[in-house]
This record gives sequence, structure tokens and C-alpha cells, in this order.
Amino acid sequence: MNLDQYTTLRVAVDSGVAWITLDNPPVNVLSGTLIRELHDCLGTLRDDRAVRVIVFSSANPELFIAHVDIRILDEMAELQGIADRNPDVNLFQGVGELLRHQPQVTIVKLEGKARAGGAEFVAAADMAFAAQETAGIGQSEVLMGIVPGGGGTQYLRERVGRNRTLELLLTGDLVDADTAAAYGWINRAVPAAELDAFVEGVAEKIAALSPQLVAATKQLVPPADLTDGLRAENDAWAELVSGALPARLMKGALEHGAQTPAGERDLEAVMRSVAASL
Repeated sequence: MNLDQYTTLRVAVDSGVAWITLDNPPVNVLSGTLIRELHDCLGTLRDDRAVRVIVFSSANPELFIAHVDIRILDEMAELQGIADRNPDVNLFQGVGELLRHQPQVTIVKLEGKARAGGAEFVAAADMAFAAQETAGIGQSEVLMGIVPGGGGTQYLRERVGRNRTLELLLTGDLVDADTAAAYGWINRAVPAAELDAFVEGVAEKIAALSPQLVAATKQLVPPADLTDGLRAENDAWAELVSGALPARLMKGALEHGAQTPAGERDLEAVMRSVAASL
């Protein structure tokens, strides 16, 4: 098993836990390369019975996954092979569905911000724990003139209910860790200074169990079948993303600092400014 081959992931396996660090500078966008490497890495780990837990963290303390790379639509032809592996979902939904159906327990350690595709990744994992003082999470696609296209509508409804889903989708706001925990978007908010030790403790407790026990527990609490909802989400996303407004908003976002460290610190303000200028 070769886990040293990646350019956007750093992987270490120790005592039943695979520690995966997302490292796609400058802002950890969910790029074509990161999508390819996640598929390869999780596929490689899938049949490794010695690994019972997978923990995801970020090399960038400010950003877990900023969002899907705004330029990724230019790469879609190159990514068709990955999309073809999951004919019932689109390329972006495929990332979340890969996570949701991974046999190991998947945990996100969220120190910084996760928006849009990053927020979908967090919600698709089995568990997520976030730093109270520094973490933020937002389903911000509406600010780009689109709806979520990577499972966000369905994952949010599963986690927080319809009323809160509508609030989060239609405002596009970034919420703090305490709010995310109160809503059920993440498991809990933890003081930043205690987050590493807390997540390590959860992972180590699970990894100490037998593979059979972990597998049985996951089988008894299976992910919901979201096929119909994901198909409807993709149809709505595809129709909107092909329109003129999203292209103008995305172009304006890049021109005003999106996908740079400075611009990503308050992407919501950047996007609202771009929209107001059109």
C-alpha cells in the first residue's frame, strides 16, 4: 500500500488510525487533483482491515477546504473517468458519497473554515469536531448564484432539519463552531487548545475496538439513501451553473481575491461586494 505518492495529501497510519492531512496550498480548494487523490487514497484504505478510523485535518490552520476550485469546470473532461465510477451522482457528490460509504469511521478535525464543497465534506464524514475560537462552516453557494452541487442540500437536511437547512442555504452565512454544534452540523465545538487531544482520544478509543465491532456498528447505523435528492440537486445545480450570472459572479470573485488567503478570510463579504457591483 503506497500512501506516499500524493501531492495534496499527507497520510500516516498508526495503531489503526489513518491520519490524512489535506495540503493543497494556498487555500486548500477542492481541486481536480485533490478529488483524484481522495478517491485513490480512500479506495486504497477501503479494504485495509488494520485501519479502523480515518481522521482528516488541514495543513492550513485557517482553511480546512475553502470550497471547490472555482476553475474546476475547465477540468471536467479530464475528471470524467472519476465521474463514471459513480453514475448515480455527479463528480462533486461523489466525494461526499465516497466518505459516507467508507467502511472505516471518518472524522473531521476542523480548525479553520470550510465553505461550500468544504462544508459538504465535513457533513459527509461520520463525525466532526471543531475549534470553538477559530472554526467556521458555511454553505455559501447562493453567493455564487447557484445551489450546492456536492450533496449539501441533502446532507444538511439530514443533520440539521429543514428549517435550519433553508436558513443556511439561503443566507450563505458562515457560522461559528458553537452554532454549528447547536444546529447538529458538527458533533461538538471544543476549545482550540484541546482539539488535537480530544480528536486523538476519540480516534484511539475507536481504533482500540475490533474491526468486526466497528464494522457491525457502522452497518447498524447506515447512511441514508439520498439517491433521489442528490439527483434533484444535481439537476438544479447544472441548470443554474450554466447560466450567465454564476459565471460573472465567479469571475468577479477571482478578480477580488477569492482563492487567495486574504480573500478567503471573509469570502462572504467579497461575494456580496461582487454581486452588488454587477
